[in-house]
Amino acid sequence: MTAIEPRLRLRLYLLTALVLFGFGALLTRLYEFQIDRQDYYKALVPGNRQITVREPGIRGTIKDRHGVELARNRRNYEVSFNLEEIHRAYRMQRSDDPTLDVESREDGMPRKATETDIVAIIKERVIPVLEPLGLVRNFRAKDLRTHYKTHGGLVPFSYTTEVTYDEFARFAEHSLELPGVYLNVRPQREYPYKALACHTLGYVQPWRKGDIPEDARREYGYQYVGDEKGLAGVEATLDDLLRGSEGWSKISKDEKGKVLGIYDRLDPGVGAKVTLTIDAEIQYLLSNILRQAGSASGVVMDVRTGEILAMACVPDYNPNDFIPSISPGRNREYNQAKISPLVDRSISPFVPGSTFKIPTALVGATKGFATRSFSCSGYVSYGNAKVGCWIAQKGGSHGSLNLPKAIQQSCNPYFMLLARSIGTKGMADGFGMLGLGEKTGIPLPQENPGLVTGSRNWQRLRPNVVATPIDTGFLAIGQGNALATPLQLCAVTACVANGGRYYHPRLVKKAVASDGTLLIEDVPRIKVDLIKEGVKPSDMELIREGMRMAVNVPGGTAGRVKIPDYVVAAKTGTAQVSKPLNLHNSWTLAFAPYDEPRYAICMLVENGKSGGKVCGPLVHLLLRGILARDEGKRLPLHPLNPVVGNNDPIEEILLPKDFLASMDVTDDAGETGNEASDAAAAVGIVSPDPTLVPSPVTPRPTITPEIDEEGTVAPRRNSPTPRR
Repeated sequence: MTAIEPRLRLRLYLLTALVLFGFGALLTRLYEFQIDRQDYYKALVPGNRQITVREPGIRGTIKDRHGVELARNRRNYEVSFNLEEIHRAYRMQRSDDPTLDVESREDGMPRKATETDIVAIIKERVIPVLEPLGLVRNFRAKDLRTHYKTHGGLVPFSYTTEVTYDEFARFAEHSLELPGVYLNVRPQREYPYKALACHTLGYVQPWRKGDIPEDARREYGYQYVGDEKGLAGVEATLDDLLRGSEGWSKISKDEKGKVLGIYDRLDPGVGAKVTLTIDAEIQYLLSNILRQAGSASGVVMDVRTGEILAMACVPDYNPNDFIPSISPGRNREYNQAKISPLVDRSISPFVPGSTFKIPTALVGATKGFATRSFSCSGYVSYGNAKVGCWIAQKGGSHGSLNLPKAIQQSCNPYFMLLARSIGTKGMADGFGMLGLGEKTGIPLPQENPGLVTGSRNWQRLRPNVVATPIDTGFLAIGQGNALATPLQLCAVTACVANGGRYYHPRLVKKAVASDGTLLIEDVPRIKVDLIKEGVKPSDMELIREGMRMAVNVPGGTAGRVKIPDYVVAAKTGTAQVSKPLNLHNSWTLAFAPYDEPRYAICMLVENGKSGGKVCGPLVHLLLRGILARDEGKRLPLHPLNPVVGNNDPIEEILLPKDFLASMDVTDDAGETGNEASDAAAAVGIVSPDPTLVPSPVTPRPTITPEIDEEGTVAPRRNSPTPRR
């Protein structure tokens, strides 16, 4: 008996294991039938069934400060296919599927196989019904097959969005004849003013199939349509606010797939309304003025709040080209352009030239040096190296100068000697206090921080280099490795204009949710008050006076900025950025009116040969328009077509001769940028160091697929005019 017991015990264990395994297999199959693939098996049961269709939220609008819509939604009609449903309806009338020979790989070995030819089913069952309705469009057969294998009935296949209202009406009358074919009315993004503020607004792209969350991946019964996604500009950075909440519709169908009706629905929500600080009329004025140059940027700020009233650059682009996807041809045009139209030059880094003399003066004022005079003998010596002043090229020198006179005549030796007194660390820290060498924090995805010689970021990029006095001297005049963006320099100009308060530049005025909740408040923020940092109001006035003299006193560098009946203050700059190619950047900073400042301006022209003769006239035209509107005149506002741009050298932009004569504008004095860059090259300083200038990265848009031969079922046609 004792010898038999182990054998019986083993059999009992085996029997128990078999019973448990059987129950486990049964439970697994029950889970698959009743939970995991419930929708699939329900669909096989004759009778009515219900499906749930997800609807994307409605994107919020973007407006300018006066309520002008810069980005909005229009009604868009789309024909989409539920490929699994079409296949199921086909099998109800056919015993066999059309097949396609394909090559698969098992264990690394190629094998011949067959699969259902969904393209043939579409051509046989769907296309003939769509043809009398005028809805036949060419499609990409390869994409349709891939979509069917990847997503089945979960994600609708977008057949066409080129549907007019009349076609929509005709289809609505016959839609019950086409199981699995849907006509959807969806909002589509639209930029009514085309290229206006394109770099600020950015654009969106349709949702990508890979963005489906895991909890939505059911094999049947639930159609998932995702949300558009911001890809550039504030569309990208404020994407979470602009997206509306999702909605859904529960649809009842019969066993043949015909829609019986909607028995439950949750309407999609609307995203936040975003109001920018941009003034559309000033933006339009600035954009048109910049078109006189081949590659340029301009920024206008309210000196009292830090609000950006306009920010534009050329070349530019039409964001509507990317909606819902960009054609391969247009995408090649943008990518192969000699000057990329997708790069926002307002927040990109450039060699600042003599515009850096203004922050040098501000930093000097924090150290108590605003009232000091320095002597210009035509150059400054650093060992065996000499850095010249522009006046030395004419055989002269400035002699002893105070701060206003040095700003008016843009004297290199004065500011290099001032920087020597401040010291390398003092200059780097002071520039950082003024927002240079760091991002301003505006909600744009590709803002560059620029570069300040001797700063922590500069040291991190050049770990084995120590900033020398000559490096600091070049920083003071905006040469060497110094880099800044037009937005940064405009913010510094606003600080000078308002008497020393540096406001964080603001691009978004407010954002309000659909329920009225305030998501972003309309509150200016001060980064630093220079008066509290030890700068005397009288010292600030010396800097302001120097900029006034540069425009209004003979011998200044900015005479072409002068405006009738107004006092304007300005500072020009010209930097040589490539001696072999003879490339320059020209700049002008300005603010007006002088006594009660409202507007700060920064203007940059790439390969402009003179700040005073190239940027000065552009600032003049811009200010004349803005101030005329303040007097009651109305500025125009129209859709703006993009321009290609170029990098041709510009010696001068002409103002009307009668105006020049009436304003007594002489041939402006000023630097060429060559005198400093020659000295920098002599001591091995590259201006700018190519390794320190990051290449701008542009997002990859969704490209419209090119039609293949198998998907060509209709004559080529132009897209219909969109209907709102």
